[in-house]
Amino acid sequence: MTVLAQDAVLAAIIAQGQPLKSAKSEDLYFKLLSAIVSQQLSTKAAATIFQRFTALYPEAYPHPQLVLETADEHLRGAGLSFQKIGYVRNVASFAAAGNLEHAAIDAMEDEVLIHHLTQIKGVGRWTVEMLLMFALERPDVFPVDDLGIQNAMKRHYGLQQTGKALRLRMQQIAEGWRPYRTIASKYLWQSLHNTPK
Repeated sequence: MTVLAQDAVLAAIIAQGQPLKSAKSEDLYFKLLSAIVSQQLSTKAAATIFQRFTALYPEAYPHPQLVLETADEHLRGAGLSFQKIGYVRNVASFAAAGNLEHAAIDAMEDEVLIHHLTQIKGVGRWTVEMLLMFALERPDVFPVDDLGIQNAMKRHYGLQQTGKALRLRMQQIAEGWRPYRTIASKYLWQSLHNTPK
């Protein structure tokens, strides 16, 4: 990790941080469903709705075929909006067609995988980047559009830019963190909770 230590700002953030916990999972289908349900919701609300959703299925596992066969009113009853019902079914169809097999996913490069998964309506680049960073623990992902990362970098690096100029400056700084941009990003998120407001 000597690469990260060369950035004095980041080195200080890591020194003050907590060890990173693993959230690795081979079940990308399940993680995608969870990500869709969580979109635009507080962590608590998302957890409640996802629990209600999985409770509709045997052993709390929403197998793709079962999701495709579940009536709208049952999914609405679990707390899913009509839009999210569509997105959850899109993920189930994609999985049912064999597009989420772990071995195939694992063999794909980051950008190829982002392209592969964003074919699913309702799954955007940010969602896939989160899966790459957490479920797959890919080491070199930098989610430049993430609000938390933007706020952390503005605070710690004194960045004044906004919009495109901000993202460009962030990417320039993050270049020095390769091939560990995921780890750097996780510590930046953590720093938002560690620093006095």
